[in-house]
Amino acid sequence: MMQLYPHQQKALKETEKLNRVAYYLDMGLGKTFIGAEKVMQYPNKILAVCQKSKIQDWIEHFRTYYKLPVIDLTKKEAIEIFLWNPDKCIGVINYDLLFRRNEFLNLNQFTLLLDESSIIQNEKAKRTKFVLKMHPENVILLSGTPTAGKYEKLWSQIHLLGWKISKNLFYRQYVITEWIEDKESGFRIPVVVGYKNVERLKRKLAEYGAVFMKSEEVFDLPEQTFITVKNKPTKYYQKFMKDDLVTVNEREFIGDTNLSKRIYSRMLCSYLNPERIAAFTDLIHSTEDRLIVFYNFDDELFSMCSIVEKMERPISIVNGKIKDLEAYEKKNDSVTFVQYQAGAMGLNLQKANKVIYFSLTDRTELFEQSKKRIHRIGQNNKCFYYIMLCPGTIEADILKTLKERKDYTDELFKKFKAAYAG
Repeated sequence: MMQLYPHQQKALKETEKLNRVAYYLDMGLGKTFIGAEKVMQYPNKILAVCQKSKIQDWIEHFRTYYKLPVIDLTKKEAIEIFLWNPDKCIGVINYDLLFRRNEFLNLNQFTLLLDESSIIQNEKAKRTKFVLKMHPENVILLSGTPTAGKYEKLWSQIHLLGWKISKNLFYRQYVITEWIEDKESGFRIPVVVGYKNVERLKRKLAEYGAVFMKSEEVFDLPEQTFITVKNKPTKYYQKFMKDDLVTVNEREFIGDTNLSKRIYSRMLCSYLNPERIAAFTDLIHSTEDRLIVFYNFDDELFSMCSIVEKMERPISIVNGKIKDLEAYEKKNDSVTFVQYQAGAMGLNLQKANKVIYFSLTDRTELFEQSKKRIHRIGQNNKCFYYIMLCPGTIEADILKTLKERKDYTDELFKKFKAAYAG
């Protein structure tokens, strides 16, 4: 029998009469347990959609706490079994595989559970278009970062909740845009600069089953301390930003598009910066505690692993190719390298209380989620976050944007609570 915390029971109580709900709970508050309990209230078969890395976690959760058959839908032969099963059962599949299985568009009278529903915030993406074409009778959305600080990113999710507002009308009522000239194309394009009618937006979200909850409302979690570790940009960075071209260690970097310039400028701040490498080495030397290190690029991982291996520290790695947490689980002095896209969401790493950001992600939801890998239920120690940064560079711009988007998210959570309570 599953035992729920009072805040989880409260969320279920507030939405007990609704069949389309969104549990936007801060990371670490147990959205998995709430979502699973909610889907069990319906007689329909259940389709649970999650990230690829979370497939086994969801399968094990359902098998541990419930007696229904659980089917791994990543195996193609299992799909027919699920679709034609006349009894209530649970199927688990990942987002990027779902939209390649057109059979699910014919599925009716089922309950759809979307874990980390912020993944469908881009309505132009194939996986989002596919989900919006489906015909679930009941919908449960789960996310700790539903907007990534951008309220316009809610449109696909509120559509699933049953609020059939057009995107154009949503923008007119809630989003403030300005027209600016795009440097690459020369055309004027609309850019979001703020939001309006936020109180009305929160009332509508409440009406359509959205529940927001922050960790500090529920638990007295340990203090978080953020420390900026600064290092100067190199002459190579300055040259690249001026000329869009530089050669470092016999490798040529050409910033011939906005994307390539952005990527290479970030690399020049991180693993191609000797001061960054030296500062990282000092951080590793400074403690024998477990460390979690977030990074972006494979070359960053190679450089860092070379340093840590020389110190004979145990290493764990989580990225798109590897998920090896053995050293993290067994060794107190381990260093665990986590690539943002593969491990910022979903991992429980509260055995550690120190995080190093070797480089920053420019995705707000991944940055905010990464903080919660250690700052969650079960953490008893103060949490330290070391942000490695080149002042006056693209990294400073990224950090500024991350902070602004966090403020928007916090405002939505905070004010939503006041509006909902009233």
